Amino acid sequence: MAAKAENVKEPINEQAVASIYGNLRSEMNQIYSKITELEMEVSEHSLVMNAIQPLDPSRRCYRLIGGVLVERSIKEVLPAVQRNKEGIEELIARLNEALEKKKKEISEFEAKYKIRIRKSEDEVQDESGRKEGSAQGVLVGPAAGANE
Repeated sequence: MAAKAENVKEPINEQAVASIYGNLRSEMNQIYSKITELEMEVSEHSLVMNAIQPLDPSRRCYRLIGGVLVERSIKEVLPAVQRNKEGIEELIARLNEALEKKKKEISEFEAKYKIRIRKSEDEVQDESGRKEGSAQGVLVGPAAGANE
């Protein structure tokens, strides 16, 4: 992915620069979402391990392998789940390294072409003061002692 931006000659105009920059940001967001997805899988693996560790090792359990539910014993499944968890953690570490490289690449690109991100109108208004109707989520009724 990083080679894509390096192979491109100097961009001809602002649109080309914006396009390349957008692609870089998109790639960074994809890495972020993959890391988040894998972190969820690690937490699921941890939950499974914590649930089956105290149980009798000869007890039956079921494991989904390639879309097929297979019957195994806990002593067979627990090491496999542990190995999968460790593999996912290694992948997360590699993706974090790739993310740092992508961030560096983006910051170099921003510096080279003097790119600054404009804030949207909503963000600017939120900083200067709340606009009416922007608070969401809580409805507050009259106080309980107000009618008495």
